[in-house]
Amino acid sequence: MLTILGFGMIATFLVLIMMKKVSPIAALVLIPALFCVFVGKGAKLGDYVVAGIGDLAPTAAMLMFAIVYFGLMIDVGLFDPIVRGILKFAKADPVRIVVGTAVLAAIVSLDGDGSTTFMITVSAMYPLYKRLKMSLIVMTGVAATANGVMNTLPWGGPTARAATALKLDASDIFVPMIPALAVGLLFVFALAYVLGRRERKRLGYLSLDEVAETVTENSDEKVLVGAGATGGKASGSGKQSSGAAAGTGSGSAAPSYENEDGETFGALDPNRATLRPKLYWFNALMTVTLLTAMIMEWLPIPVLFILGAALALTVNFPHMPDQRARLAAHAENVLNVSGMVFAAAVFTGVLQGTGMVDHMAKWVVGGIPDWMGPHMALVTGVLSIPFTYFMSNDGFYFGILPVLAEAGNAHGVSTLEIARASLIGQPLHMSSPLVPAVFVLVGMAKVEFGDHTKFTVKWAALTALVMLGAGFLFGIL
Repeated sequence: MLTILGFGMIATFLVLIMMKKVSPIAALVLIPALFCVFVGKGAKLGDYVVAGIGDLAPTAAMLMFAIVYFGLMIDVGLFDPIVRGILKFAKADPVRIVVGTAVLAAIVSLDGDGSTTFMITVSAMYPLYKRLKMSLIVMTGVAATANGVMNTLPWGGPTARAATALKLDASDIFVPMIPALAVGLLFVFALAYVLGRRERKRLGYLSLDEVAETVTENSDEKVLVGAGATGGKASGSGKQSSGAAAGTGSGSAAPSYENEDGETFGALDPNRATLRPKLYWFNALMTVTLLTAMIMEWLPIPVLFILGAALALTVNFPHMPDQRARLAAHAENVLNVSGMVFAAAVFTGVLQGTGMVDHMAKWVVGGIPDWMGPHMALVTGVLSIPFTYFMSNDGFYFGILPVLAEAGNAHGVSTLEIARASLIGQPLHMSSPLVPAVFVLVGMAKVEFGDHTKFTVKWAALTALVMLGAGFLFGIL
């Protein structure tokens, strides 16, 4: 019965949010509460929720202060050169923009933190997508899938969990998987190219000035890119005169620059009041130090971001009114994301507290026929795709993976092969409603989670299957 109710709860949640019948926060809270009553453990709902909140509280704290920190870094202009570089590379070509999104997400993912990746990627690419009226769902889907492949890095989490659960060395798991992961990443780039071609076919090869009115129509949104130049047509139409700046600055004209084809792009508004050019290298060094401390695990990540946000706020905005203004500017994002995390704590708390996760795992493992025993690496790889989507990495790697490894050992499949196969599902995992970072992604991109899910699931699952196939092709699994 718990197995049926567990799958029923997950299915109900996914259907309702994809049909947009309820908001994700409401669904994460009300659906598990209702199913907890169905299970007959309604009296223990409070205990389950408190336990779930306790597990996710450090994550919520990390996200809250990480949003403040990177929001401040955006305000003071730390990422302006990155955006300018991407604009220059993109040439207002949707193909280059989508591929650039995948490359940027993959590079930033080297820090091992999904929330950081999404904040930087969206901050850099969102204005460009808006200006060209490109699909923001393409941006979130590509960024999440690229980050999912890179999430298999030893410091990203899943590899360390697999090594801990199976008492293996993380390097023995990860290093042989590099060729398969590289194929997965190349597939994401190829996917970005295909999706970019679709966007180009839909929109054409445009210049930024042709859609500059997008900024003025959405003047209430936080935009980092100036309004660009006026006049001219598509690529190759010649030089264009500069126009008025838009976005978060003072409204004065923003300078523009030309690419090798003579096309002019709007530059970042250099006049917004929050810029701190004299502190650029201090902020850059502070950010590099923060990311290094995360990778080296000098302090817990929530503590690092709490300290970093406080230091960034104090140094860049020493006056109290300015500090209050900056905190107020980022309060909406902080509230949306932290609220989603605590709502997810209800879902995970009920799923684990009632024992539904354990029963679901046993049912799936018990349904594996004996003849598939020698192919447990394949079974593990396939199961990791839905399992790491429907449950937390902790639940899968510490609850289910040891059972799969034991079944594999009984049929002569090594524990290392099982461990490597367990990483296959990560491209899809990063779009799971149980991953707090995905709400940072969709929240900053102003995309409905249900729309993101419907678009991304098929591509992320296909990426995982490509990695699985590459694993067997290279003899890794």
